[in-house]
Amino acid sequence: MTTIAGKTLEQWVEDYPLIQDLVDLKVADWFNPEVLPAAEGLAKVGLTVADVDDAAARLKRWAPYLKQVFPAARPTAGILESPLVAVPTMQAKLAERKGVEIPGQLWAKLDSHLPISGSIKARGGVYEVLKHAEELALEAGLITLEDDYRKLDTEEARKFFSQYKVAVGSTGNLGLSIGIMSAQLGFQASVHMSADARQWKKDKLRSHGVNVVEYESDYSVAVAQGRKEAESDPTAYFVDDENSPSLFLGYAVAARRLQGQFQSLDVTVDADHPLIAYLPCGVGGGPGGVAFGLKTVFGDNVHCIFAEPTHSPSMFLGVMTGKHDEIAVQDFGIDNLTAADGLACGRPSAFVGSRMQYLIDGYYTVEDQTMYENVALLAQTEDLRIEPSSSTSFEGPFHVLAASEYLERAGLTPEKLAGATHLTWITGGNMVPDKEMDSYIAKGEETL
Repeated sequence: MTTIAGKTLEQWVEDYPLIQDLVDLKVADWFNPEVLPAAEGLAKVGLTVADVDDAAARLKRWAPYLKQVFPAARPTAGILESPLVAVPTMQAKLAERKGVEIPGQLWAKLDSHLPISGSIKARGGVYEVLKHAEELALEAGLITLEDDYRKLDTEEARKFFSQYKVAVGSTGNLGLSIGIMSAQLGFQASVHMSADARQWKKDKLRSHGVNVVEYESDYSVAVAQGRKEAESDPTAYFVDDENSPSLFLGYAVAARRLQGQFQSLDVTVDADHPLIAYLPCGVGGGPGGVAFGLKTVFGDNVHCIFAEPTHSPSMFLGVMTGKHDEIAVQDFGIDNLTAADGLACGRPSAFVGSRMQYLIDGYYTVEDQTMYENVALLAQTEDLRIEPSSSTSFEGPFHVLAASEYLERAGLTPEKLAGATHLTWITGGNMVPDKEMDSYIAKGEETL
């Protein structure tokens, strides 16, 4: 008899009846009754505000270099940041389609428009490569912490970095950010891509001189192979999406930037004006890091909700059962095949699941066709073009509003919801080729 982490599927379903809905690929949600106050939950993460400060300072040191080598980073003086926009027409259209009003205001954080790789991965991925490069350059005496890092935009520096390799396993977007940044510095870059990675992402990486290694299997295998290859080579550095504190901290910096954007737009976040953030989740590094940052900035006034495909609810399963990375969706007969290529991770991050479990309020799943519909709807209403993965965030408010037990437990009264800010984190999209984006929109329009 086949068992999963010591139990049969029947025993799992008996202990957690919601698992049956996940196995049946039904849309589901779960709000964690064990979430702790921010101060207590943050104490269990093993990282601190000082760690986020350190990451923010490092990104600032690199800003002159980034401004010089990436034209897209010039308007922000080399600080990689994305726009924050209200989406009132989308809010009204979603409410009309669902027959449910969304109290408060709906906003979109457009990490789809981040420079370098057009996705949230331009935060963590770029940050980790820069951290590694800085450590090597400091050790070799190429720079000091007080230097202008534009000194590293030279043939001498590129020749130095070319002695070293950087590798990563990816479904696509992380690979883009790691590959492009590594190649720009001069590293020998290898990206191990899973079967669901989009062809245009592979082509773009190769155009930057990155070695793309393709696999017939899924994300976990690509990561394992990349890790294995790097382990046998002392000059190689492996960016481990499943277990990296550096990636996590690169994402976390986003929260303090968001705080400044809210202030400039007169958006209040406090006990009477809660912030509810909806974060698309694959292996968990990006949304986990952002959520950590949000909790350090907004404390108990922010509620973080993760969105996953019905075909890949790995973090949902891992946290709900308490088994985290010990189980994968495939163990339960769930195929991990989804239009949301960036979220096609069958096994969740060990680092994020166990450390962040007390800070993430809830999890919900989204069908592929709904993703396409939301892509089409956003293009129609706000003229914004995003990836299917990103559009999972727009389903979040409806799951929250229908969860009466959770609303009561979280103190989200009707009065507070009326002053709420619903923040959809748009994780990628603006580098998708027009032809491919048009096909996403067409698929959504078929059933809209």
